[in-house]
Formats: sequence, structure tokens, C-alpha cells
Amino acid sequence: MPSRERPDRNLAMELVRVTESAALSAARWVGRGDKNRADGAAVDAMRNVLDTVNMDGIVVIGEGEKDEAPMLYNGERVGNGSSPVTDVAVDPIDGTTLTAMGRGNALSVIAVAERGAMFNPGPCTYMEKIATGAEAASAIDLDASPTRNVKEVARAMRKLVSEVTVIILERDRHNELIAEVRSTGARIRLISDGDIFAAIAAASPEVGVDLLMGIGGTPEGVVAAAALKSLGGQILGRLHPRNDAERTAALAQGYDLTRVLDIDDLVRGNDAFFAATGVTDGELLHGIRYDSYGARSHSLVMRSRSGTIRYIDTHHRHDRISAYFTDETE
Repeated sequence: MPSRERPDRNLAMELVRVTESAALSAARWVGRGDKNRADGAAVDAMRNVLDTVNMDGIVVIGEGEKDEAPMLYNGERVGNGSSPVTDVAVDPIDGTTLTAMGRGNALSVIAVAERGAMFNPGPCTYMEKIATGAEAASAIDLDASPTRNVKEVARAMRKLVSEVTVIILERDRHNELIAEVRSTGARIRLISDGDIFAAIAAASPEVGVDLLMGIGGTPEGVVAAAALKSLGGQILGRLHPRNDAERTAALAQGYDLTRVLDIDDLVRGNDAFFAATGVTDGELLHGIRYDSYGARSHSLVMRSRSGTIRYIDTHHRHDRISAYFTDETE
């Protein structure tokens, strides 16, 4: 295993330029009904700016395997090759459908940690998840029932159960989960997309959500873990193969499908960076907005080692932001 080197403190501010570029490029596709072009625009812009970041990074969580993704594929080297050496997790758009339909809470996201720190999902693209903020970090249990988890979180946060809000992806696989949570008297926030946003929402005091539950993306769980390390929250996950082929492949590669992974399994160590920029308006961040000067972006930057959480409001001059756009976005 390679030796780890702590990323430089200034890396956080470099990373926000990466998510800003992706969000600015993707924003031209908001509401235009084409999630693939929105995602492609974000990937192109993010990859270009990543080349300027002072690090020697390897993409651990990316757009897929090399034969599926021409850029930001798993295993690709990014950065300018200088110190520090890092793992990199990217999601150029968390919420491509949200972007295409002009709905809220689409984000451009990147996370960086020490080399070898990030969990590799392997063939398992989905996992059972539960996440919450600092107040209830020790109260959640993936092996406990939804009812017990809701009650324990309520107790830890000194709330009535009826005051607890649970965020859940609106999927048929969650029908029983939704019914049980409703039976407790807790409030539910159903979302159509945005796995990373949902986990951060559960740990952030800005959104009004207390708990995330359900089955979602494993890569998104790793990215979210980097954010929750700064927020003091907890995310627990267990790999959830979608079919026999995934199960067989995971077992052949040595994955323990019964193991509960906590935040320190998903992102080891305590020096993780996270940056996100809003593509569309949401509770956590404003989306890209245009004015006579050019464009305005709203970003969140966090570092776990220092516990710093920064919100950055940036104005981008019109003649400078055009460098992010490809011909097809004009």
C-alpha cells in the first residue's frame, strides 16, 4: 500500500474552481430535457480544470470504467502531477435528470482524500444507507428497524418523533420503508434524484432534514462520506448487489456483503476535502444565475481535518466563463 501524504490546506480552494466550472457549463442545459448533454458538458469542463489542480490524483469514483467513459473514468490520473498524491471522487452532476428537467438541488461535486483512503465499490453500484448529522451520529444502526432508527434519532436530537424529517428516494423498492416511516408519525421528504444532496441534507443544519434512509448509489455514498466527515455526521452502508451477476462478482473479488461500512470505512483518515457548486436552486445551494456581469455561482467547501465549512458566492465575468463551454452549449 502506498504511503499517504496529507493534502495541502490550499487544495480546498482549488477544488471549488473545479465544481464551479462544471456547474457553469451544465447550467446552459438546465430545463432543456437532455441529461446526457448536460452531463457531458459538466464532465468536459471539470476534466479541463482538474488538470490545473496541484495534486497527483487517481479517480476512484468517476464516470465508470475506461471503456464506458472517455474522461473521468475510474483509474484515470488527474491533476498536474505535483504533490500531494490523492484519491479523487467526482460527480460532475449529482442530479442529471434534475438538471434536464429544471428541478432543484442538482449539484456538481468533488471529494479528495489521501491516496488509498477511499473505498472502492467494485461491482456493487448500490448499497443500503442510513445517514444523519452530528447530534445523532451514534444513534443510528443499519441493522435496526426504520422505526427504531427514527425513535433513536428523535431521542438524540431531543425532538418528538413527529418533528423528525426523513429523506428517501422515491423508488418502488422503498414502498415498505416509506410505509413504516409514516407509521411512526415522522415526516418524510421524498426526492426523485440527488443521492449526494440527500446525505448532506441529513447532516446539515441548513436544510431541515434529520435522517436519510434507503438504497442508493455506492459511489455517491463514498462522496457523501467525505462531506459528512467535516459536518461531524455519520453514514452507514452495506453493499446491495442488484442481481446474481453482481453478487457473484463481488464475492469473487473478496467483498463481504454482510459487513456494515461506517464513515471511516468509506473514507479512511481525517484529511478529506469536499466541494460542491449548485447547478439548480436548492435548499443547500443556489444554482447558477445570470446577470449583466456574467454569472453567479454558490458553492460549499469543507475540510474534515480542520472542520471548516465555507459558503462561497462567486461572480464570473461573461467573457471569462465562455472558456468552459463547448460549441454545442452555445
